[in-house]
Amino acid sequence: MKQIYTYGNYLKDKFGSKVYKVGINISGFTCPNIDGTVARGGCTFCENDSFSASTDEVQELKGFHLNLDSKTNPNLDLQIKQLEVQFNAISKRQSKEYGAQKFLVYFQSFTNTYAPFPTLKALYDKALTFDNVVGLSIGTRSDSITQETLDYLAKLNETKEIWIEFGIQSVYDETLVKINRGHDAQNVKEWIIKSKDVGLNVCGHLIFGLPGETQSMMLETSKAAYDWGIDSVKYHPLYVVKKTALANEFNRGEFTPISEEEYLHVLTESIQMKPENVSVQRVTAGINDDSLLSPDWCRDKNTQVKNINHALKPLGLKY
Repeated sequence: MKQIYTYGNYLKDKFGSKVYKVGINISGFTCPNIDGTVARGGCTFCENDSFSASTDEVQELKGFHLNLDSKTNPNLDLQIKQLEVQFNAISKRQSKEYGAQKFLVYFQSFTNTYAPFPTLKALYDKALTFDNVVGLSIGTRSDSITQETLDYLAKLNETKEIWIEFGIQSVYDETLVKINRGHDAQNVKEWIIKSKDVGLNVCGHLIFGLPGETQSMMLETSKAAYDWGIDSVKYHPLYVVKKTALANEFNRGEFTPISEEEYLHVLTESIQMKPENVSVQRVTAGINDDSLLSPDWCRDKNTQVKNINHALKPLGLKY
């Protein structure tokens, strides 16, 4: 049985120890299809409140939002404090519970290049000063990054491990319109290639089960992402949570979530076509609380992974 090349494998091979991603949420960051720059309301599947944090500093910054055109940032010191408090708490827990020895600071929530460059530089630089931090992973959108930021990340990448994570979701523009994405597939392709051209590591997020997509369309998205040169991939099934536009479509009978059987088929096909050098960071997603409307199979991640391995076994693979 062959082990799928995971991101954990990659990090262990490179650093010789357990490296964990520390997910960070900095208040003041938002998204251009939430703030009205390209659209309003966010992607149809996005429950914006799910990105809210619980620290006192976040409450102090309620209503404060940055974008690429922000001229000043009066709350930078508080953002840096958030970064430090969250990193210390999470990394300590990861060390205690999982034996983590080194860390990547993962700027996770919302769009983490969607702010003026001085703010980004200050936060990235601060994150790299923390004990046992070997690099950064930065979640963003392809329409929310500048060449200046990209070039700076490339400079950091000369001595640290720098990743940029793009939500690809689909290569079909009609799908991107349906989910209110706010940009087209060409924009994603352009910035992935630019990121690779300056030497950055790129992770692509793919969603299977988007409205109106067939299995062949989902697999075509996987193929395109691999062709663009991504280094790592996260696979997600589309599930429906309350307080989203997708929930309204679901409740009106206009959207049917992907079945587990179909997801397993598309996932295993996508993994089989994946280049050997592309690591896998995630094979599924879900949520186990009362915010989930459908599908029920997305509630239990352990069962999902068990079923994924069952589907992979005839192929001689395991996750």
